[in-house]
Order: sequence, then structure tokens, then C-alpha cells
Amino acid sequence: MRTPSTQALRALDAFARHGSVWKAADELRLTRSAVSHQLRLLEQELGFTLFHRIGKGIGLTARGRRYATDIRKALAMIGEAGQSHDDRGIGGACVVSCTPGFASLWLCTHIAEFVERYPDVALKIRTPRRLDEVVSPEVDVFIAFGDGNWPNRSVELLSEVEFTPLCSPVLLNKAGGLNEPADLLKVPILHLTDAEDWTRWFSQAGVEVPDPEAGIVFSDMNLLLAATTAGQGVAMGDELTCGPAMAAGTLIRPFEMTVKSPRAYYLVVEPQKSANPTIRAFTDWLRRRLAETATDQRSLRRQLPSEPFR
Repeated sequence: MRTPSTQALRALDAFARHGSVWKAADELRLTRSAVSHQLRLLEQELGFTLFHRIGKGIGLTARGRRYATDIRKALAMIGEAGQSHDDRGIGGACVVSCTPGFASLWLCTHIAEFVERYPDVALKIRTPRRLDEVVSPEVDVFIAFGDGNWPNRSVELLSEVEFTPLCSPVLLNKAGGLNEPADLLKVPILHLTDAEDWTRWFSQAGVEVPDPEAGIVFSDMNLLLAATTAGQGVAMGDELTCGPAMAAGTLIRPFEMTVKSPRAYYLVVEPQKSANPTIRAFTDWLRRRLAETATDQRSLRRQLPSEPFR
């Protein structure tokens, strides 16, 4: 199969992020017919279906979405490769709003890499009042946790989230092991803002919970995980933010079953800011680093035990 043109791949990436041909055309500064032509040629060259009809428009198939995600990562790496040889021109300010858990547990553990590559960028990181906040005149880039429905913004999926119960070895030993999901009712349950994730997990596990609201509710993921690590209960966590703690053994996953969150982490930028070189440098680095993290997580899953802890 012949390698598709970069222009066609960028057309696919823009369409996947915006969800419409006309918005993709605006970003690429092409006509709508030119973008449509590129997408049709790409589908023909690949030999599999990328798009399906939705009313009068088109949308990506499941395979098309997976392919677009891979292409977005590849384009980010290409951009990073070019910038690594000409970083001297990247400077200015970049204000990033990031959810507290993602900021402290992932971003802050990797951010020195960005600063080393772009020493002339004045980077500021702040946390929002709401996890899904994407509106502030002072912010250039939002890393938000929500449903992805933010009109008049450039929205890109960064990472879907699958929650699983996590606890400390101290709690596991104190409980005498956790042999089956129902055993979780014998230990304190810790919630983040509400009981939604636990309710969905117990329902999927077929466990009837007498009082779904029972337990301690935390407003911040850092507080939740501090209590969990200290052996105060069992909490829902995900591999992206809790991966290092799981690898170190300070948090243990007693059961393999996960529940997919209806929300996810998204990169959100105002359309007029997306072409700014400083902002593009940060977002390209973010995509590449998350892709590397995903690879590390796959390796971690192969190493962790798959049987319940007893």
C-alpha cells in the first residue's frame, strides 16, 4: 500500500478534531471540496472504510477513529522532530489550565522535559475550579475532564479513562485479602465528588450495594489518593494518573475488572490560538509524551498480577 500524502493525513486529523469538513477546511485554509477530495482519496488508498453517513453529513467509523488517533500521534512526532532542530525560535508565554489530579500525578512528573526543550517559554500551570472548565481569558491551553462537548472550541481527545478499584498493601493485609468483588463492602469506600463510578463498577460486577452513597467523599483526586495510599479505604483510580503508584506497589489493583468513564481527558484550545507557535509546541509535546506513557502502561499491564489478591 502506498503511503498516504501528509496533506491527506492532516485533513483527516483536522476532520477528526473538529467533526466537520468546513471547520477542517478553515483550519487548513483550503476549500471544503479540496478537503472532501483528500478524505475520499485517503479512504481509497487505505482500502478500508473511514467514514459513514450521519444525516446529511459524515462521521468517522470506529476503525476510522482509531486510525485518526494513530495519525494524530504520528503527526505530533513529526512536528516535534522538526522543532527539535529549531527550538530557538519558540518563546513567549503559555498558560495551561489542568485538572488537579492530572496536573500533580502526570503533568508535573514530566514537565521538566518540556522546559528543557523550550527554555524560552514562560510556562504557567494552574488548576481550575471545575474539572470541565474550558473558558478563561487568561488561559491558552485547557486539559479538561468532561464529555468533550464544548462548542466553539478546538477539542481533541487526549485519553479515555477506565476506572478500577485501588488500595494500599496495608489495607489489603488488614482486610485479610479481597477474594471477590463483594468483599469490597467490608472495607471503607472512598469517592471522588460522587458515587457514580463506584455504582457503575459494582453494577457491572453484579454486586448489590445496600447504600451506594456510603463512604467518604473527597472533592480533589490528590486528597482521595492520599487517603487511599494511607490505607484509609479503597478508591477508584485509572492507569494514566495512578500508573507510577501501581508500578511502585504503593497502590494495588485487587481485581482486573474496569469500568469505562463517560468522561475523558481532552485538550481544548480556542481556534484562533491553535496556530500560535508556543501553544503548538506545548500541545505537540503533550501528545507525544502521552503516547509514550500509553506504551509504558501496556508494558506495566503485562507485568502486574492478573489474579485477585488473597
